Amino acid sequence: MWDYLKLIALGVIAVLAAIAANYARDLAYLVNALTIMLAAATAFIWILRTMGDSLPASQNEYNDGVVRAGVIATALWGVVGFLVGTTIAFQLAYPALNLSELTQGYMNFGKMRPLHTSAVIFAFGGNALIATSFYVVQRTSAARLFGGNLAWFVFWGYQLVIVLAATGYILGATQSKEYAEPEWITDWWLTTVWVAYLLVFLGTLMKRKEPHIYVANWFYLSFIVTIAMLHIVNNLAIPVSFFGSKSVQVFAGVQDAMTQWWYGHNAVGFFLTAGFLGMMYYFVPKQAGRPVYSYKLSIVHFWALIFLYIWAGPHHLHYTALPDWASTLGMVMSIALWMPSWGGMINGLMTLSGAWDKLRTDPIIRMMVVSVGFYGMSTFEGPMMSIKAVNSLSHYTDWTIGHVHSGALGWNGMITFGALYFLVPRLWARERLYSLTLVSWHFWLATIGIVLYASSMWVSGIMQGLMWREVDSQGFLVNAFADTVAAMHPMYVVRGLGGVLYLTGGCIMVYNLWATVAKQPRVASASVAAVPAE
Repeated sequence: MWDYLKLIALGVIAVLAAIAANYARDLAYLVNALTIMLAAATAFIWILRTMGDSLPASQNEYNDGVVRAGVIATALWGVVGFLVGTTIAFQLAYPALNLSELTQGYMNFGKMRPLHTSAVIFAFGGNALIATSFYVVQRTSAARLFGGNLAWFVFWGYQLVIVLAATGYILGATQSKEYAEPEWITDWWLTTVWVAYLLVFLGTLMKRKEPHIYVANWFYLSFIVTIAMLHIVNNLAIPVSFFGSKSVQVFAGVQDAMTQWWYGHNAVGFFLTAGFLGMMYYFVPKQAGRPVYSYKLSIVHFWALIFLYIWAGPHHLHYTALPDWASTLGMVMSIALWMPSWGGMINGLMTLSGAWDKLRTDPIIRMMVVSVGFYGMSTFEGPMMSIKAVNSLSHYTDWTIGHVHSGALGWNGMITFGALYFLVPRLWARERLYSLTLVSWHFWLATIGIVLYASSMWVSGIMQGLMWREVDSQGFLVNAFADTVAAMHPMYVVRGLGGVLYLTGGCIMVYNLWATVAKQPRVASASVAAVPAE
């Protein structure tokens, strides 16, 4: 049966290669075509080399190879994303850094911004979620990953999506949708990979030896299912021809705006919140050496979050062509979200009951606790900004940018760093991390960087909003748009410096993780699934 599956995969790859060949009509699609065909050739060689091979003899061992690959990809893509983000921050402060003539426009802000967004969310965050979910579901199910090498297909298929999307952003092969979605062939490939991801995760849960499904797996599963739904609906398109590279979008006008923000906000809600909460509910108790403070509260947190978050997207469309009732519904649901979100934050922080002294000695748990604190802060600020009176000041300003990055850098970044520091010694069977001192340096550089970034954008955004609405005694606007741009310059410089600190911390982490594997002595492996859930 395994050989038949490989032959089917080979056929799919051949079809993709044929479609890709028809892409080669301009530079953007030529690069995508060559990328797909290179991936197809590599897969073809691998399939031929492994024809007839059976699944690994020992099914008592966890499949940690794919988790190790995911950890490496997470760390490397993270540094790439932070570097691009820092670059575009300085491009906004100093427009000459766009280097438009030198790079023929390929490195300007308009193309680098979606590259940064997707690199940190989908490359850094996505690899972190895939790797940690594969690690957690095996340990909490006492079962090897379902599907044999299907998990490797998920990993490498996802890397191909990242490369196709990144080259598409730079060269112009996108649909110009929210987050500048890549063209339809990449959408279909991502859908295929994501369905395989769901099969691996769900299959592992179904063959678990532990009867109970730990709450972290609930959050991971909701993230996988909901992101699939969001991706498919937001990217509904009709190809002009099967072998063509262009497509026509199904939604247009205000319906498209509603669909995009249903997608956009729930990408935040399920990709950047639910998935990372799965990470929190496993790694914080493990690092603290304490059980979850309240398992009942974690279940309430899950169901309240899942029910409410899906309705919150319209709060991005206040004072637009969207019907008023729809944006009001989004606002009400956003405010209601504050309560379960803080329930989860309290649950995470109170898990340290009896272990608070570890904050002085363990920089990894310090990083995790700060991440949970930023989660609480962001999930208070978000509902507040959804209120129409507040939104009239904050919308279209840098306040929104500060809010997004306090959550992304503080909550998502810090919990991911903590998880990586937890995983590497265990996955590579090392006694401990190479240097806890370097972890402390990373912690402080990242924390100070976040504070500089978020606070400068809060000041810049509120100033923008106030300047835009300032009128004289005759009712005329006092400030031109250019006046606000000039006034924001010092804050933009501070934001760039905050990005430099955060990027430096990420580079220190990569070195520390590499040194842990390369320089620390090896100990007995702990990859055997001999006991039920940890």
